[in-house]
Order: sequence, then structure tokens, then C-alpha cells
Amino acid sequence: MKLRYLALAAATVTAVAVHAEDTVLVIHAGQLLDKPGSAPKGSSTIIVRNGKIAEIQTGFNDGPAGATKVDLKDKFVLPGLIDSHVHLDSDAGGNAGLVESITSSDAQTAYRAAGNAKKTLMAGFTTVRNLGDSTGATLALRDAIAAGELPGPRIIDAGRSISTTSGHMDGKNGISEDLHGSISDDNLCDGTESCRQAVRKQIRRGVDVIKIATTGGVNSRIGVGVGRQIFDDEVKALVDTAHLYGKKVAVHAHGNDGVNAALAAGADSIEHGTMLDDASVKLFKQAGAYYVPTLSTVNGYLERLAANPNAYSPDVLAKVKWRIEVTGKSLAIAYPAGVKIAFGTDAGVSKHGRNADEFELMVKHGMPAAATIEAATMNAATLLGVEKEVGSLETGKAADIIAVSGDPTKDVTVLKNVQFVMKAGVIHKDQR
Repeated sequence: MKLRYLALAAATVTAVAVHAEDTVLVIHAGQLLDKPGSAPKGSSTIIVRNGKIAEIQTGFNDGPAGATKVDLKDKFVLPGLIDSHVHLDSDAGGNAGLVESITSSDAQTAYRAAGNAKKTLMAGFTTVRNLGDSTGATLALRDAIAAGELPGPRIIDAGRSISTTSGHMDGKNGISEDLHGSISDDNLCDGTESCRQAVRKQIRRGVDVIKIATTGGVNSRIGVGVGRQIFDDEVKALVDTAHLYGKKVAVHAHGNDGVNAALAAGADSIEHGTMLDDASVKLFKQAGAYYVPTLSTVNGYLERLAANPNAYSPDVLAKVKWRIEVTGKSLAIAYPAGVKIAFGTDAGVSKHGRNADEFELMVKHGMPAAATIEAATMNAATLLGVEKEVGSLETGKAADIIAVSGDPTKDVTVLKNVQFVMKAGVIHKDQR
């Protein structure tokens, strides 16, 4: 019986492959930003074959006989966007997030992650880096999307985020000790050997990237601030072990002490980086690391507080108010100094499907519109290690293509209303 099912599965895969080989699309783009960082082109024809870009031609051409035509002559066409920092398993926050974490089953979390993934794709984000969930829902979702079983963006997943005991990733923070036995802490480490083991446990799960915390967090249910909470040898053990296995390291860090310790240890990206200083800038440039500002968190905070002034516990509320006040100041330092910027929202703190709100905040705090798009395409693709597949529209790359009305290199707000979304040659949204 098992052999029979395997034979049927193989036949299905073969049929899908044959169908994919016969698929040719011809896209007529009114304006085309094929390589963000360069000037947009005028009328262009994109030929898509088998889910990949086969050719880009100047002007509107008919393409191969029998090809399916996609008319985007009145649209601005660009590569699918990339969000380098999301948490697909939730977008509850504050006290509501705590209740959800206790009352939701793993199955509910998985369905919620799938729904948020679809929202993200419909918003024009065809690739994301999911930086931490506690159940493994997004690891499974990553594989289901890759297999074509569910709609969603391509996912680069970190599994569970790692910190020290009582650090930002300690799920027992603020929880009654009576419940501690039901909360896993295999993502916590204290001392170098423990930290090496914590990384290896995530690698054993099949993660794509390692996420660690070197400082406290705004949403940590413990009132010990957002400064450094880990020693140099522990940071080095985490980073070196991840790199030993060929995995990049994303670091949650707010205070410059934690930022600088992570960069000195060889971290690949800093998430949030709320309090950068001159030493941080120098270390970023020496290491070639990326800065992921995640400015959109303030939107989530402001919206929850507007709906409920008691949405956060007193310890957390103090940090939330601080984060709202200082958000964007580090970007205003980093971008002019030549630090590499990759787009990331921390969606989950802010709402999924509204990832493009980040563009407006990046412009507000000193980045040109065109640079923000480069951060959400070519820069983010390089950070995630998928630059050979996505990030620009070039021959041989995946046909991840979106279209908007208006020129986002002049007005990034048009990216909040994406009318057309194609991922790997498959049209997921068409509101032309």
C-alpha cells in the first residue's frame, strides 16, 4: 500500500513538473525597476518561463507564440519585496500577546502563521526572514510553502531565538513559577558550552539562520532595561558555532553595548539597533554587517495604546514609551555614514500585511525613497543569502514580480497598495 501511494505521489510530481515546463508568460511593464539602485526603465517586456525570468526586452514585444500575456503597461513593475524581520506566528502584543501564548494550541498557532503568511504575500512581500517562534509552526510552514501546498512568501527561518536565562527570549519571564515546568527553555544558554549547545539544538531542527539576543527587549516581561545581558565569551560562542555550520546570525540588540559586542563577535545583522553610537558605525563597516531598523514597531505600540491604555504592564510600558521617543535616531546616524541597511519590520509587533508602512518611516528618518527599495530587495536578498535567486529581475532569477500605480522611487507610499503579485511565476494577486 505504501509503495502504491509513493507511486501516485511521484506521478503527481512529474505531472506538475511537465506542466511547469510548458508555462510561458509575457509581461508588458510600463516602467520597470529591474535592478533597484539603478534608474527605472521605460516600456519593457519580461519573458517568464518555468517560474524564472528568461529574458527582459526593451519595448513591448509579443514574445513566444502561445504565451500568456500579462498587461501591466500602466503600472510600475519591480522585484518582489523582502522583509528581513517578521514573526508570522502572531501579531498580538502586550498583555493580549501573553494571554494568546498561554491559551493557543500549537495547531492554532500554525493556522495563524499560515494566515499571516498569505497577508504578507498579498502585500507584495515574496520573501521573508522569520526571526523566532516557540512552536516550530513557521519551520513547517516554510516547507509547506516551498512544496506549493500553501500560499505565502519564501521563508528563511530561525526556529527559536536564543538568549541567556532571564534574557529577552526567556519565556518564563513574568510567568508564575507554578507554570515554569510547562515552558521549554532549550533556547536559553549560560556560559560558552551551554551557548554552543543552544545553537546546535536549533540547527538540528533544520533552521536557516540563528537569532540571538545580546540585550534586553522592549516586550520582555521583566524590568531590567534594554542594555547588554550577555558576556563576550557567550556571544562569541553563539556566533562562532552558527558560522561553523554555515548559518548567519541575526542579533536582537537595543543598547549600543549589546550592539557593539555582537558586531565585534562577527554578527551578520543587528535588529533594532536603537542606540547606535560612533563605535557601532565603525564596527558595522569593519564587519560588513547589515542594520535592520524595524521602525514599524512604533505603529504597533501606538495603535494598541490608543485602543487600550493598559495594553502593557508597567515595566513594559516604560520601555514602549522610550522606544517610541527614540525610534529612527539610529537610522539617521547609520545611513549617512554608509552602514548597509536591510529592510525589516518586526511584523508581529506591528500588523502583518502592512509591512510597507516601514518605507514611509525610513524616508521620514533620512533615507531616499529609492534607497529604501534597494534595502527591501537587493540588500535584503544579500543579507538572507538568496541574492542569486531574488532581489532583482535578471535572467535566471525567480520571477518574483510586483506592480503598483505610481513611481515608488519618488513616493514610497504607493507600495502600500500593491495591485499585482507574482511569486516564482505564479500570479497570486491581480487587481489591475
